[in-house]
Amino acid sequence: MSNIVDPLVEQIAERVRAERERRRWTLARLAEASGVSQAMISRIERGESSPTAVVLGKLSAAFQLSIASLLSRAEGAQDSAEPVAAGHRPAGTAEWWRDPGTGYRRRQITGPRFPAEVAEIRLPAGARVPYPAAAFAFVRQVVWVLDGRLTFHDGDTVHELGAGDTIELGEPTERVFANTTDAECRYAVILARGTQP
Repeated sequence: MSNIVDPLVEQIAERVRAERERRRWTLARLAEASGVSQAMISRIERGESSPTAVVLGKLSAAFQLSIASLLSRAEGAQDSAEPVAAGHRPAGTAEWWRDPGTGYRRRQITGPRFPAEVAEIRLPAGARVPYPAAAFAFVRQVVWVLDGRLTFHDGDTVHELGAGDTIELGEPTERVFANTTDAECRYAVILARGTQP
């Protein structure tokens, strides 16, 4: 029934290594820029460790890529020369990436040529996923709660969001996506591409 797949771990490993090498960064340089240890980055790049959502947030911030871009590129979507219409996937067939630390699940809805990134997130009961301010420094983003309740920490401000609620993110700050209920929360993240700090 579930289409959660582990091959994404290997694809993420290749993507992180390719991004680091494209920039000609050493492991030490990426560790310094991201705040993730060299040992952890090395394990991720070898496919020996599945990164958590928090670690992906730190790496994407260091690369100045959104998490959505890092994951969609890991899925191979960025390398496709086919137009989106010719290579579309039926609804519900996109691969799910699962955070090994929280059980948080994410899948990309849009392809790389669409002018915005749309991802569906499923946040389990009790899960809490923090991101550094740098992860938001180069994007415009809207969060739309589809089912359940989301406690969203935007810096020092806390928003309690229910099904149908949206929030447009402003200036970069540390943010936390939390589910303080006993039921799963499902939300969409809509992110504008192409803006740089």
